[in-house]
Amino acid sequence: MLLSGFGTLLSLLNLAMLVLAVVALFFAATAREDAYRATDKQSKVFWLVLLGVTVAVNLFVPMLFLQIAGLVATIVFMVDVRPAIKQVSGGGGGGRRGGGSSSDGPYGPYNGGR
Repeated sequence: MLLSGFGTLLSLLNLAMLVLAVVALFFAATAREDAYRATDKQSKVFWLVLLGVTVAVNLFVPMLFLQIAGLVATIVFMVDVRPAIKQVSGGGGGGRRGGGSSSDGPYGPYNGGR
């Protein structure tokens, strides 16, 4: 019983790693090439190949060491590269959509009561 529960846990972890890698691959594919150059990160092709290999390893090669290496690459992309690309592409803004100014309130610009 304990062994089957452990197997279920491992299969859920494998599924989570696969989903995260697919999401990272999607984000890498939809970002602009010039955003990678502007952030001084590796090229778009590098990240597409690395994340594509990670997805393939998660799908076809059940070697935990390779899956963990791919997970590290996926996490680096998601927490370092993607936020930098979003900031350069105009997607960042401290939680504000549309890139408004610092004097914008939740319903538009704040004029100081004028």
